[in-house]
Amino acid sequence: MSRLQQGVILLTLVLTGFASSLSANTKTQTIEVGDYYQALSPEVSFKETTIEILDKLRERHYRRVPINDDLSANVFNNYLRLLDPSRLHFLASDLQQFDAYRLTLDDDLKKGQLAAAFEIFNLYQKRRIERLIYAIHFLENDYDSIDFKRDESFTIDREEAQWPTSPKNLDDIWRKRVKSSILNQKLSDSPPKNVRQTLIKRYKSRLNRLSKTRSLDVFQNFMTALSQSYGPHTQYFSPRLSENFDINMSLSLEGIGAVLTIDNEYTKVVRLVTEGPADKAGQLKPSDYITAVGQGKSGEMVDVVGWRLDDVVGLIRGKKNTTVRLTIAPGGSESEQPKTIHIVRNRVKLEDQSAKSEVLDVKHNGQNRRVGVISLPTFYLDYNARRQGDPNYKSTTRDVRNLIQDLKKENIEGLVIDLRNNGGGSVQEVNTLIGLFIKQGPTVQIRNTNGRIDLLGDSDAEVLYDGPLVVMVNRLSASASEIFAGAIQDYNRGLIVGGQTFGKGTVQSLFPVGKSQIKLTLAKFYRVSGHSTQHLGVLPDIYFPESVDIEQIGESSLPEALPWDQIRAANYNPLSPIKPLIPKLTLAHQQRTSQDPEFQYLVSSIEQLEKQRKITELSLNASARKAEIEKNEQWALETENRLRRSKGEKPYPSYTELKTANEIKTAEKSDPGHNSEPDTLLREGAAVLLDYIEYSAPALVTH
Repeated sequence: MSRLQQGVILLTLVLTGFASSLSANTKTQTIEVGDYYQALSPEVSFKETTIEILDKLRERHYRRVPINDDLSANVFNNYLRLLDPSRLHFLASDLQQFDAYRLTLDDDLKKGQLAAAFEIFNLYQKRRIERLIYAIHFLENDYDSIDFKRDESFTIDREEAQWPTSPKNLDDIWRKRVKSSILNQKLSDSPPKNVRQTLIKRYKSRLNRLSKTRSLDVFQNFMTALSQSYGPHTQYFSPRLSENFDINMSLSLEGIGAVLTIDNEYTKVVRLVTEGPADKAGQLKPSDYITAVGQGKSGEMVDVVGWRLDDVVGLIRGKKNTTVRLTIAPGGSESEQPKTIHIVRNRVKLEDQSAKSEVLDVKHNGQNRRVGVISLPTFYLDYNARRQGDPNYKSTTRDVRNLIQDLKKENIEGLVIDLRNNGGGSVQEVNTLIGLFIKQGPTVQIRNTNGRIDLLGDSDAEVLYDGPLVVMVNRLSASASEIFAGAIQDYNRGLIVGGQTFGKGTVQSLFPVGKSQIKLTLAKFYRVSGHSTQHLGVLPDIYFPESVDIEQIGESSLPEALPWDQIRAANYNPLSPIKPLIPKLTLAHQQRTSQDPEFQYLVSSIEQLEKQRKITELSLNASARKAEIEKNEQWALETENRLRRSKGEKPYPSYTELKTANEIKTAEKSDPGHNSEPDTLLREGAAVLLDYIEYSAPALVTH
């Protein structure tokens, strides 16, 4: 089951920045629940806002959901998963008590009544405080008696676990969690001088933050549970979150360039802005958890587990050219040791997001060949410049047109359009871009809430480029990228290679709700073949290995995602079928990559990642945990050295030297003057294109 995501906020981190540190009082003292707990109740304004939100969902949302007991049960389940996804706080008896509300929330929502939502949250708040007090008490009184030689383990993912039946049952779960945290600290690259004080400080910090919870936070959570019953991209933004959303949708993007959400109690990376600081640094990845944030090269690391998303953003934001340090759990896995990375904040400039081209000189079947590549991070359009009549306003189609004309002068044999990690953008631009590659015809169908289907298309018979074409995609290619790839595939205009795309085939728009906003899904995209891009995405003709976990990243991983379906195909004229060539192309690809050391290195790395993701139990025996870390380090060393030997390079004598070398490479990548070699998958994409040319000749002609 996918975790319920707490309102994915498209936050490309801009900056102000504040530092927050709390000194830990490590003296044994009695902490009472009442010291931090205060029952919350709804504000008067919430009633009107709730009714207005429900009306907008009912009247405007693409998904027609009756306001009945089924919706009530869905909101109820969403709310519990949102509050306690890993079942670490509520008891089974609490759930029995709440069950009276399972089928009554729909009636409450119609009236704007929120008493049940607040009652559930107040008990949750109490349980959270009780657990943190237990953790602090355990560290203060039982730390020295913890047996790290004992053979026991704890369950990493408890989403499908039984609800704890008693406080004693919860104590044991939390004892193991605290013990695991102690081991993580002790075995980390830079263990703190006093592990006990560090963890006590963490839990006391979380207690202090819980005491600052306000009624609006409860309302935000419950409206999120309601809105996500309609779909994962339907989101309620409180006034504070609305302000952040508006800031981050502007073109003045300054920060690290990341899209974040809350997953359980962790801040999770959803995706990186292509060519943003985090993307260029190459250390932060989708699915990583951010557990601590530090300012500058030596500022104190502030533990952010359990923090609100906007507060975490407040720490990560900062001035241009300043450094932020992040402690991350790679891939969100507690089975991997956390590591600390450095990212220099910067402005994500529009020109960094622009299309770029290069010519790859490829050795293929003993011959030197030339392949053009256009990398497209997003589908952009400078609306303001165009509206003001600027004849040189930036747009995807204009830029790509110029790049293709330049590449033609380089006598390329074929063209690769690289849409990997392209999260979408302007639908208008993707429509006109497709027109550069087809004579004319429809490009995408859009069905709205009322079932009406609008058709976008290219009416210009001019084809700028009619030569051999490959489009590269991966799991992070979404929305407009999927429209482009889907149209190229449906028209048989070129090959699609890479991974299954994200599957976001819906259209959203913001609506005001008092001082807040709600984002509603209003329409759905369909390919000219009639197939939706929603949920399923675009399936490549030839698959490349994928490093992200498709069970955690992608539309199909999101709760309540709209399903895949199809409508009648549009009237379009595809070219000669490519499908008969796919088996031969796939075989050539497999034979070539099986002998390619760098490609096999990539395959091995992905297989290792998948093994780590499948770990469900983590040992609490210090020797066993350390042995597992050393085993992973030895694997990394052997895998790297196998690649180095194949290239005639000297192997690293130890993991420490490998780690140092990787840190130097990362620093070099951040240097604006650094010229990186074409990546392994891009080189293979070019090789597939050359196979395609050979197997298709003389049908394909390069212009």
